[in-house]
Amino acid sequence: MRLTLGRREALWAYLFLAIPLAFFLYFRLFPAFQALWLSLFEWHADPSARRFVGLAHYHQLLEDAVFRRALLNTFLYTLLGVPAQIFLGLALALLLQRTPIARDFFRAVYFAPYVTPAVAVAWVWSWMLSPHFGLVNEVLVLLGLPPQPFLQSPSQALPTVTWVVVWQNLGFQIVLFLAGLENIPRQYYEAARIDGAEGWRLFQHITWPLLNPVLVFSAVIGTIGYLQLFTQVVNLNFTDQGGPLNSTLTLALYIYQLAFLRFQLGYAAAVTAVLFALILLVTLIQLKLLTRRVEL
Repeated sequence: MRLTLGRREALWAYLFLAIPLAFFLYFRLFPAFQALWLSLFEWHADPSARRFVGLAHYHQLLEDAVFRRALLNTFLYTLLGVPAQIFLGLALALLLQRTPIARDFFRAVYFAPYVTPAVAVAWVWSWMLSPHFGLVNEVLVLLGLPPQPFLQSPSQALPTVTWVVVWQNLGFQIVLFLAGLENIPRQYYEAARIDGAEGWRLFQHITWPLLNPVLVFSAVIGTIGYLQLFTQVVNLNFTDQGGPLNSTLTLALYIYQLAFLRFQLGYAAAVTAVLFALILLVTLIQLKLLTRRVEL
């Protein structure tokens, strides 16, 4: 039986789709289920000593003060960082859209930190924020202000880490919102101006609604990134990772400490399962609340 040209093309399409699907299932989905299964065991890296404990690790999480602190910090990073980078990214994108001269130059300058390795960014900021010889404190002293402990203070460390992450991700937000702004048809603005709309009304009734897909993407991607925050937290205060006094500890860093420093692999897998469920739940809520149908 000879296949028609359309059927042969469909078979080739399914074949090429099956390759990345198999990759995703084996390297992404299968490890996720393995971690969930591992969370039901007590395991300290010795396969022969693996012992089934059921939901004991999840009960242990309810009494773990360090886990609760890491969970709270993770939420604080997200609540502070995501709105800040969306607001600043959109504001700067609107300014750049109105800047006809050297727009590409400014866009490249803002985007440079985003493509710089996070470890390098964290180490540079760690030096700049040093309470003894950091550049930021030197500027504060020149302005007549007292030097600040920043990463050495339990009350200042988390906002400081958040600021560094927002600064690094800002370029991506600017480019993202600039692309969204450029895709809005100019005819909508022209028609609105004929009807007498200006300034804020144009933004409220045209720009903001038509940027909804970009806003949803930015919020979801940003939230997932902050819920998995790890690299900056580890490297900004390398001698006291997650400190001081667990004030910057995140769930991702806590998982690393449990698995590779304490070798509590089963318990680390339970925290991983909670983080996975948290990311999934928050993402679904965001998609439900933020996505809306635009009617002009």
